[in-house]
Amino acid sequence: MSKIDMRVALTPKEALEKVLNRQTADLVHEEFHDLGAGRQMGTLVFEKYYFRAGNRAALVVIADNLQGVTEVRIVATGSGRGVFFKMDSGAATDFARSVEEILADDQV
Repeated sequence: MSKIDMRVALTPKEALEKVLNRQTADLVHEEFHDLGAGRQMGTLVFEKYYFRAGNRAALVVIADNLQGVTEVRIVATGSGRGVFFKMDSGAATDFARSVEEILADDQV
């Protein structure tokens, strides 16, 4: 599992749209909520097959501005092999970093 937290100078909707337009993995789920008073939150869930890991990895991107600044949480998981050991060939980290790179120019 790999987790990245970042703050960006975009609205949650803009951040999620930017990720959605540039992420090459398969989109599994998308939701967005306008909570009023300028507050927003949304989630994107992606899935991608990693040959080197021999399985699929999941990527969850959550963006909200409930604290006054847009916070983005990126979680990649499921790329490990084995039932008892969570051995990861680096696929989860690469998957999470793909979103970090998409939003890098907007990071505050």
